[in-house]
Amino acid sequence: MSEVECITLDGHTRVFNKDRLILRPAAYALIIQDGKILLLKMQQTGKYHLPGGGIHLGEPIEATLKRELLEETGVEIEVVRFAHFEEIFFYYDPSDRAYHGLHFYYFCKPKTLTLLPDDQVEDGSAEKPRWLDVRDLNAEDFQIRGDIILELCRDASSAVPHDSHSHLSHAKGD
Repeated sequence: MSEVECITLDGHTRVFNKDRLILRPAAYALIIQDGKILLLKMQQTGKYHLPGGGIHLGEPIEATLKRELLEETGVEIEVVRFAHFEEIFFYYDPSDRAYHGLHFYYFCKPKTLTLLPDDQVEDGSAEKPRWLDVRDLNAEDFQIRGDIILELCRDASSAVPHDSHSHLSHAKGD
């Protein structure tokens, strides 16, 4: 296979030579507190997505999640457990780059709840961190994989332990 179909920001597809793809592992946090989920908006489309982002070479996933959450939302977290893996081929229109994304989703618990003011979000594509009622969201409200995110939200109450000693048992070795 010399060509790969990638999803664009507007939900269409474009075909790229596989040699043009950039491998991008990334980690995203599913944080649900009192029936609300922590989300950001894509500046380019206004659709929601989970906080998180690219894993730096040599950076453990838990460290990535904590760094990204502070930069994008101001919330300190505890990583609880792995939730889902998604492989996605996407084209990020503003930078004219095509990616082979390896997306790791983790259930996390907030240690703090106060969000950054909108003008202090440190991200080139994300803005407006908000706690939103899960019941008010539809799959179409999300940039990608809204159906999977909402399904994970429904499973979250049984998946996230409620004691303060929960932790990601293998985080140190990621």
